[in-house]
Amino acid sequence: MAAGKPLTATYVKNVTKPGKYFDSSRMGLFLRVDNDGRKHWVQRIVISGRRREIGLGNFPLVTLSMAREQALTNKRKVHEGGDPLAEKRRSRVDTSFASVVEKYLEAKLSEFRSEKHKKQWRATLDAYATPVIGQLPVETVQVTDVVAVLKPIWEEKTETASRLRGRIEKVLSWATVNEMRFGDNPARWKGNLSEVLPKPGKISTVRHHPALAQSDTGRWWADLARRDGMSIKALQFAALTASRSGEIRGMIWDEVDFEASHWTIPATRMKARRQHRVPLTPSMITLLQKLPRLEGSPYVFFAAKGGMLSDMALSSVMRKMHKADLDTGGPGYLDAKSGAPAVPHGLRSTFRDWAGEEGFDFHLAELALAHDVGSDVYRAYRRMDALERRRKMMVAWEIFLKKV
Repeated sequence: MAAGKPLTATYVKNVTKPGKYFDSSRMGLFLRVDNDGRKHWVQRIVISGRRREIGLGNFPLVTLSMAREQALTNKRKVHEGGDPLAEKRRSRVDTSFASVVEKYLEAKLSEFRSEKHKKQWRATLDAYATPVIGQLPVETVQVTDVVAVLKPIWEEKTETASRLRGRIEKVLSWATVNEMRFGDNPARWKGNLSEVLPKPGKISTVRHHPALAQSDTGRWWADLARRDGMSIKALQFAALTASRSGEIRGMIWDEVDFEASHWTIPATRMKARRQHRVPLTPSMITLLQKLPRLEGSPYVFFAAKGGMLSDMALSSVMRKMHKADLDTGGPGYLDAKSGAPAVPHGLRSTFRDWAGEEGFDFHLAELALAHDVGSDVYRAYRRMDALERRRKMMVAWEIFLKKV
């Protein structure tokens, strides 16, 4: 449509190209067409010296004539000293960013992997986003607002900031789908925030979990074996299987098949959201069979009251072992590269380095760690499972782990 001409009902109905289409009236009315074809009426108007945008509804629910009538009403209110945007906010449900976060979490709660993940989601938003944009209506959140949240931590806490950006984007996307806001998502990265913030990969390096040095594995295992307690047994099993702490702590007896000698971790408890089978060696089975069982508790490695061990249980064991070794004049248990005390997750890195040096197939080792490599070869391995081949590898790992 030529510039300066008024919109027509037919044109509004048929236009599909994304963009803004202004009516020729002096009321600041225009039709916004999104990339997905949705159409929204917007009025650009100056209120108390500031240019603001007011959503007037979606087409075809709101027709051209209805949008013009509402725009004229808003213009009159401003002329009389009123604030139609403030009136609109007061007349509807709370759409502040903080409130919408609560609504989003309520709607999406079941999708989170764990209680810890839920808390992390809320914690980052509460710590960084809410103080800056929490009281802003989601319909008014703009790129500059999102940048104001991210910029202070973008270079210092890049990983956290990057996750925070994604969470803000999801909240605002949910708000758009639920017609609480319209237009592009100001937290979108590509072609948006990517133009004003440096790429995360350019300013942040991956931080690896401190791993147990291969030269210390036998000494460490002997030290661990002299100790007793449920957290000790859980750490032993984690080391033998090269599994994640959360997978070990959440392990229940129904997942263990002693007859087939494997442990099946359901997709809901896996980082990659896919079921994972762990081959059980004779030593692993012996360890499990010697464990006490608590009536009423499904957990293999249960806490004092029958619940799951805390996420710090295994880490605490390793910290105490390191300190005790230092106290007796030993070198402790340190990462060979960083010199930092080894942590439970680092045992997986120790296993991976060992597997590579011993010449085990790359994809077989990655499959044992339940890593999502994504290549065609890896996907073929995942279909085959390679359980028996991995069992042989884990027997060799156990021999190395216990060798003093």
